[in-house]
Amino acid sequence: MHIGRLVFSQVIDSLPMHAFRRGVVRYEGNRYKKTFSCLDQYLRMTFAQLTHRESLRDIEACLRAQKDKLYHRGIRGNVSRSAVADANERRDWRIYADLAQALTRTPRPLYADENLGLDLDNAVYALDASTIDLRLSIFPWALSRSTKKATSQSLSTSPTASYTTSMSLIC
Repeated sequence: MHIGRLVFSQVIDSLPMHAFRRGVVRYEGNRYKKTFSCLDQYLRMTFAQLTHRESLRDIEACLRAQKDKLYHRGIRGNVSRSAVADANERRDWRIYADLAQALTRTPRPLYADENLGLDLDNAVYALDASTIDLRLSIFPWALSRSTKKATSQSLSTSPTASYTTSMSLIC
């Protein structure tokens, strides 16, 4: 018998949910939605990311296999592949972008006074810009070359701290 809290629920509790709720209100994420909220979608997709699920069918099968533990993870309701697919397609991505920006601001004060043994006069940042290939038939807006579609993700990190300082998705 399990005693205590599951790791997934502890990870979710550490997130700045006030920033998430603010994004949902700002971009009207739950408008016209009665049963499958933005939080439900976020929890399912976060679980999928953390457990390396590769498809909606894989997410659904994994969550249904652990049906008795879903409530303790914070995931409420039934798992439906079509509901997740519809939400992924129709919900405003800026809700989750705002949460990501809030997450990058969280560790800054924690590392502000920490001496990491580097003698630097100015701020130094490392930049990683990765291209994410997309399917031509699904993403006609992401033109990178005449035969390929892509979008770019940029992450900026500070070598004096172990956190991401900014991120952007360039379409």
